[in-house]
Amino acid sequence: MTKDIVSPGDAIADRREAVLSAYGRQNRRRVVIVVALGAILIVSFFIDLAMGPSSLGTIDTLRAILWPGEVPRSASVIVWDVRMPAAIMAVLVGVALSLAGAEMQTLLNNPLASPFTLGVSSAASLGAALAIVLGIAIPGVPESWIVTGNAFVFAFASVLLLQSLTGMRSASVDSLVMLGIALVFTFNALVALIQFVASADALQQLVFWGMGSLARANWESIATLGFVTVLTMPFSLGAAWKLTALRLGEDRARSFGVNVTRLRFFSLFRISLLAATSVAFVGTIGFIGLVGPHIARLVIGEDHRFFLPASALTGAVVMSLADIASKTIAPGVIVPIGIVTSLVGLPVFFSLIFRRREGFR
Repeated sequence: MTKDIVSPGDAIADRREAVLSAYGRQNRRRVVIVVALGAILIVSFFIDLAMGPSSLGTIDTLRAILWPGEVPRSASVIVWDVRMPAAIMAVLVGVALSLAGAEMQTLLNNPLASPFTLGVSSAASLGAALAIVLGIAIPGVPESWIVTGNAFVFAFASVLLLQSLTGMRSASVDSLVMLGIALVFTFNALVALIQFVASADALQQLVFWGMGSLARANWESIATLGFVTVLTMPFSLGAAWKLTALRLGEDRARSFGVNVTRLRFFSLFRISLLAATSVAFVGTIGFIGLVGPHIARLVIGEDHRFFLPASALTGAVVMSLADIASKTIAPGVIVPIGIVTSLVGLPVFFSLIFRRREGFR
């Protein structure tokens, strides 16, 4: 009897085929997960549209969407002018903050990082406080956009300032985090000083703005945030393989030909643009940039070609569900969504603190 002899070349080919097959199955699984997240988002979006303090039910809501001319004027106004802008804004804010959080966690190599780690939210609060309490605004900005304009300019300027400072200090991750924390404390102190001299009415407006709310959503703000998100997302997806390489360490990424300094600069630019625009329109929305990427990483992994879209969809789903919860916690009252997202995000935050995930050690 003779035994079949397997040559080393055949063994390598078989091994290569097995690896490629396993890789293909993994990618197909990831595609299915991303599609499933999209389907969940569609369902939660329509549930969000059907929920509200008015007596308008699901059937009437669908009729107002599909045949607006066949329903009473009041029903059409409730759906298209009240519920629809808030529901769309919830999705856009979730996409923007979660996408920004995914990039931030990769840049800082820290699962506890979020778009607000570097003081974006604190800077926006300072801009809003100056407009609400002291009436200081950017010249030429319409009165209805004073608070929003101030919040965006201060939030965006804070990251530009941070980038210039880190450029002088070789832009290491440690210097980036420390300078960001310093800016957070500085902006919070200035906001506290403004609150100290604020009148009762102005203080109430500032506190409500800081809670985060979708009540200020309108079609103009939706168009602006949607434009920023659509403009930014292709660049984030285009840098996916570089961000994946960065997860292996800066030295390994450089060995692959990645310009880490350039990658960090443009990633921070995208993060600041997404976070600043979101905060300017809806106020402080906590934990979305932390929870969305964390959930996506658990189900997708570190391949940023799939991780970034999954993070965006997960953040949108969480925000949409939080908007639903804000309408059902107290019957007849819409709770500020920033409170709801904080309550949802706290358990995840504590689980991240007490459970060190492999890959972020």
